[in-house]
Amino acid sequence: MSVIQAESLSKRYLIDHKKKTTGSVGYRDVLMHYLKSLSSSKYRKEIAGEITTKEEFWALKDVSFEIEAGDRMGIIGSNGAGKSTLLKVLSRITEPTHGKVTLKGRVASLLEVGTGFHPELTGRENVYLNGAILGMKKSEITKQFDEIVAFGGIEKFLDTPVKRYSSGMYVRLGFAIAAHLEPEILIVDEVLAVGDAEFQKKSIGKMEDVSKSGRTLIFVSHNMTAVQGLCNKSIFMQKGRMIEYGDTSHVIGSYMSKISKTALEQHWENPKLAPGNEMVRLKSISILPKFVSDEQTGIDVRTPIKIKIEFYNYLPKAALNLSLHLNSMTGETIFNVGTKSTPFEAGIISAELNVPGNFLNDGSYSVSLMIVKDTSTVLHEFPELIIFDVEDYREGTGWYGKWPGAIRPTELLKFPIQHIDILS
Repeated sequence: MSVIQAESLSKRYLIDHKKKTTGSVGYRDVLMHYLKSLSSSKYRKEIAGEITTKEEFWALKDVSFEIEAGDRMGIIGSNGAGKSTLLKVLSRITEPTHGKVTLKGRVASLLEVGTGFHPELTGRENVYLNGAILGMKKSEITKQFDEIVAFGGIEKFLDTPVKRYSSGMYVRLGFAIAAHLEPEILIVDEVLAVGDAEFQKKSIGKMEDVSKSGRTLIFVSHNMTAVQGLCNKSIFMQKGRMIEYGDTSHVIGSYMSKISKTALEQHWENPKLAPGNEMVRLKSISILPKFVSDEQTGIDVRTPIKIKIEFYNYLPKAALNLSLHLNSMTGETIFNVGTKSTPFEAGIISAELNVPGNFLNDGSYSVSLMIVKDTSTVLHEFPELIIFDVEDYREGTGWYGKWPGAIRPTELLKFPIQHIDILS
């Protein structure tokens, strides 16, 4: 029996772009801009020397699927693919521009840290408030109350206003409430990444329990290992469209295949078109391999690589540092390295990171970047900027199975073998 049915879901947003103009603007100019816009998805208006351009952006476009009772559905895709928008439509937080969604059963969703909490109320009061929002009776909430508190690990802070909670405490309490109040449909976004490793393990176990009880789970994550282990079906989203829907192993394989074809460099010579904001914008990022032989055509485990980054800084006298994450395609962070905080004037800033050969294992990797001010304020985060593959290479071994682990050093872990004769 289908508990969720999505038919041609589309969601449109209008994005405002404002630009100052010089000189006066007359009625004839406004009329001409309007007439030119009639056949375009962009249109403009000019008032008091300011141009406002409205651009259509389709966060979802013609997405259709059905989910059966007890299914564990994963939704995967790069940032900006439309995953969170789809969840908001399914959770009835926002209405679709076109299409419709039919839900059968009570829905609990955990999409953002602290969703549904009243900051002035205590943890205890918010448990009852959230339960009431989900349509639970007070007796039902009381029955599950002790388990919720124990799972969230907030016993000491139960009567403290939640505005004093950390983001991790918010997530633990929010997930505990959503999972224990027995909704027929549980929707969980990537917010579990905020919790610690122990809590994430507990949460995955709880979601497995939810699905085994016949209830339906929808789970969004960049962690392919978690999706693979938890979900029996998955949807691959890209630029607001559903690219593939079906068995999780097949969908993840298709996703990995498509994203691994990204070029080893990206350049934005026009700052206005570059990713970022009014403080910083990216200019370029490159993966530069140093091949160990003339015959080599691709990066393999022996190959040293240089990651080169350039960005536009618009802040004068700003103390900036970079934080770079190298992630596997299953979502684990292989390493995180940062630069020292250094004062810079406005201009183009560059940085390089050298990764030695015989360090990374074979597989696909993505590079994410954060530009940080005063060692604490994130000016902008650039997820999955570039993706590259590392090929296998074996020498002196007769075993050609998958080499375990995320890294594969050769020089660092050499150790001597000593023979001891125990037969004499």
